[in-house]
Amino acid sequence: MKAESVPPLVRLASLDELWFQVGGTLCNLSCTHCFISCHPHNHNFGFLGLDAVKRFLDESLELGVKEYYFTGGEPFLNRDLPSILEETLRRGPATVLTNATVFTERTVAELWKISEQSRYSLEIRVSIDGYEAVMNDRIRGEGTFDAAMRGLEMLVREGFLPIITIVQTWPEGETAVVFQRFVETLKLRGCSRPRIKILPTLRLGMEELRTRGYLPEERVTAEMLVGYNQDLLLCNHSRMVTDRGVAVCPILIEASPAHLGSSLKEALGPFAIQHAPCYTCYLYGTICANSSAGASGADR
Repeated sequence: MKAESVPPLVRLASLDELWFQVGGTLCNLSCTHCFISCHPHNHNFGFLGLDAVKRFLDESLELGVKEYYFTGGEPFLNRDLPSILEETLRRGPATVLTNATVFTERTVAELWKISEQSRYSLEIRVSIDGYEAVMNDRIRGEGTFDAAMRGLEMLVREGFLPIITIVQTWPEGETAVVFQRFVETLKLRGCSRPRIKILPTLRLGMEELRTRGYLPEERVTAEMLVGYNQDLLLCNHSRMVTDRGVAVCPILIEASPAHLGSSLKEALGPFAIQHAPCYTCYLYGTICANSSAGASGADR
């Protein structure tokens, strides 16, 4: 009889970062690589309102959370978001992940005012997947490059220095050229100091249809964690709040075993990283947070 393998457990060393799926799975775009298949009719997860967020913010202070992230779907479809950010920035720095296509001058001016009145920083991360329309729009939809660039220019004019996130959908050998072309494009749009974060592809959701899903051998084992720096994994220092409770991370919200409880205190235990996307995090480090941990001690 074959012995069962030991599950690869990752402990929560400290709850440093708290994520909120404030936009649910509703998005104005239908990107072909979206790992949770967000689109204009996906109501699988709902918005988080101000009262719900405040409850978790209050609990987070007791647990020493240092930084907050807001994602979706598209967070700015949630009309409570400005009030949520204002409330959050009384407690710590915040980052919003957005496609920037729904911005108006009024919205961006309000964000800047909220940011300026806070002692903590507000970061805006903008998802763009091509340095020109033909490259971006085949992933994110026709017209999205121009719309995102308009939003980006609004942010820059107001005073923000946005972080641009790009999912790698090109061959590895082309990364240096793609990066340089992005830098050139962003400078032409007013970003004097481009900030770019390249993300690995997560092979689930819409990406499974666009290319492929994870292979059976693409899994983390307990042996692979021996000597591995677990600080590089988001589940080592973060948790994710959804309208269904607290999940282990932003990537696994659709995996029921990844939902750990209705409060942060119920979600403080270790987590078995047996899900396929955990393999990508293992290879590339903290892929979701603003910091780029890069690859760890694992062989790539």
